[in-house]
Amino acid sequence: MTPWIRAYDDESDTWSYIELDDNGGALRQVDLQGPQRRPVAAASLTEVIEVRDHADLAAMTTYERTYGVLAEGSLHGWQDFDGPTEITEHEFESTWAAVRETLDANRTEETS
Repeated sequence: MTPWIRAYDDESDTWSYIELDDNGGALRQVDLQGPQRRPVAAASLTEVIEVRDHADLAAMTTYERTYGVLAEGSLHGWQDFDGPTEITEHEFESTWAAVRETLDANRTEETS
């Protein structure tokens, strides 16, 4: 079963919502920053691989500027740390959809 987790980083004042694979790697990640929880990232491993394999460096740069980057490495064992908590698929998906909509709108505004 796919775990979805939420974790808070004090240093960057960022809430991260992460969908994990069986090995603890991030499949998708949403980041909300600051007291207003401003959307700053909604990146997907599938999309990153697609851009990496079928586009150029400029396309990857555009993707990362628009959707941010995924956590690198494994988050295997996240349950052993204070802070990260498991969330429902619904909570992850609704957060993902809202943030992607906001980031897509920002992208459209920047290219208009």
